Amino acid sequence: MTNSLLSPSTLTFGLPDYANLSDADFREAIDQGMAEHLTELDAVAKDTEPATVANVLEAWERSGSLLTRAMNAFWVAKAADTNDERDAIEEDIAPRLAQHQDAILLNEQLYARLTQLKERADRGEVSLDAQDAHLLSESVKDFERGGIALDEGSKVRLRELNTELATLATRFDQLLVAGRNAAGVLVTDEAGLAGLGADDVAAAREAAQATGRDGWLLTITNTTGQPVLADLHHRATRERVFRASADRGLTAGEHDTRGMLLTMSRLRHERALLLGYRHHAAYAAENGCAGSTQAVNDILGRLGPAAFALARSRGEQLQAHLDEIEPGATLEPWDWAYVDGRLRQHEAELDQGALRPYLEFDNVLTHGVFAAATALYGITFHRREDLVGYTPQARVYEVREAGVDGNRGDHLGAVVIDPYTRSTKQGGAWMTSIVDQSHLLDDSPVVTNTCNFAAPAPGSPSLLTWDNVITLFHEFGHDLHGLFSDVRYPSRSGTAVPRDFVEFPSQVNEIWAFEPSLLANYAVHHETGEQMPAEWVEQLRAKSGQQTFRYAESLSAMILDQAWHQTPAEELPDGPEGVEAFEAAALERAGVGYAPVPPRYRSTYFHHIFGGGYSAGYYSYLWSEIMDADTVAWFEEQGGLSREAGERFRRTLLAPGGSIDAMESYRSFRGTDPDLAPLLKRIGAE
Repeated sequence: MTNSLLSPSTLTFGLPDYANLSDADFREAIDQGMAEHLTELDAVAKDTEPATVANVLEAWERSGSLLTRAMNAFWVAKAADTNDERDAIEEDIAPRLAQHQDAILLNEQLYARLTQLKERADRGEVSLDAQDAHLLSESVKDFERGGIALDEGSKVRLRELNTELATLATRFDQLLVAGRNAAGVLVTDEAGLAGLGADDVAAAREAAQATGRDGWLLTITNTTGQPVLADLHHRATRERVFRASADRGLTAGEHDTRGMLLTMSRLRHERALLLGYRHHAAYAAENGCAGSTQAVNDILGRLGPAAFALARSRGEQLQAHLDEIEPGATLEPWDWAYVDGRLRQHEAELDQGALRPYLEFDNVLTHGVFAAATALYGITFHRREDLVGYTPQARVYEVREAGVDGNRGDHLGAVVIDPYTRSTKQGGAWMTSIVDQSHLLDDSPVVTNTCNFAAPAPGSPSLLTWDNVITLFHEFGHDLHGLFSDVRYPSRSGTAVPRDFVEFPSQVNEIWAFEPSLLANYAVHHETGEQMPAEWVEQLRAKSGQQTFRYAESLSAMILDQAWHQTPAEELPDGPEGVEAFEAAALERAGVGYAPVPPRYRSTYFHHIFGGGYSAGYYSYLWSEIMDADTVAWFEEQGGLSREAGERFRRTLLAPGGSIDAMESYRSFRGTDPDLAPLLKRIGAE
């Protein structure tokens, strides 16, 4: 059969023909796409006509269509449903893609075309609108940050560094998935599962059977803490689960990631010095809204100790309660979620486990996530059973604008939902783009929403935790950023914004999970149809108890990220055995060394910074939350869930994507710079 990736998709919405794509098709299209892209850019570079918007910016943005189409299709499928061949393709193409990027950013002729266009615009010979000017400015900056000014010897070394780092990141992530799968805890005595619901027990039995073993397999998610720790009565089982999670990659063997992350940290530091920066963190911060590591350190230094003071205070309460239920026991990380839940019950507060029968996935998605978007923006969602996603578990929904006078609204885009965990899926939750919105190319957006919720046992409902609900709303906030993109250039579409801005719209979208009018419809018992009790709703809105833990664990992970990327190479551990001590010292220096609340990710399974694109940028969740809290305060001032407020948020903040400066879009929306006070109030650190 013909490889359908080699030409624009003829399917609805431009979806790749996943039903008929082979892994060999991905490889062929990527190989051909890289070659075509360089040929197309060579034509841009060697054009002898005076530089214009059309023959530089627009020609550049039109180039590489095959590579973009192939890579978007491949990355989505590989991250969500990998196999040996896809792993091999990724390992092969990762260094080649780094070399491909260097071939562009170190091309002096291409850079000269950009600078010529800038000079002509400065002289008034070429007219640039706001989107043209921003794209040109960002493109020039990309070349300067990419090493265009280096001498030839330094460029050779830069290429070597980029290639090696790309290879290591790919191998790190592959080890991560394998290590997570291997870390599952097999329980052979059902008594060790006391506290888990019948559906969870059935799912654990099925997971064990899938691996050919008897008993019950408790699978591991990518975070340090595990959902089952909140429910397991059996303390020894809780400890086994926690240690299986927290010790991943820390011992010599096939899943040991320590040497790899040390090498990456050293190479990133070398590259930063080569490019003229003090360290990798300085290089990363310059390209974000924070602007400098000083700004990042200031906010972490202010909020880290404050959050851990609250955590220690709560820890004292938990220790006192643990003394009652486990006399003589010392509060440990595997106790926190469990004892916190029991204490809330004792205090007549909310038991997180009791929520699950009220949080059935389809109800949450349709009457919660989708309904919020309809109330705010008027858009509607239509399941397309006729369309095939990248796995059989994925669902495709068409998204339409608000209709007028009873007529169906215009097509806006599409979203692919893939909710359940599987051994072939990387950990965490994410949004990606299969098709980027662009007026230049006349493309409508197609985005994905990929999570790792526990798959229900056959015939059982899919019941979520409250954290799962927040995750679904969060990732859909990213989806909305992509769907509402209204830009000319595809490279500026949707979430193509600074790393410490990209999480902001998604975090704002979390607030609608607490909206009473939505909860009344989506938080209903899956058997009886009764609404979640009103007092539970109020306690959810208060977001007490476990929030203390969440802020503390996230802040300590952010501090670890900065420690790895601000420390000079010569001061990093000499070998793998020094990784744990380095972590402990970094947390202690920052005033956040508290054993019952470990980092959300330990270094050895910190995908964001060693396998993903967040190196020295994990702080962005906090930086984004400053804007998020300030925006939530604004929505409250506007009366909450309303079309008028939603339209303003959509048009001034989501629609511009990366076509203008991110903080400019924020000021356009809010009228001022973000205020830290709402976040301090939110976490109780005023």
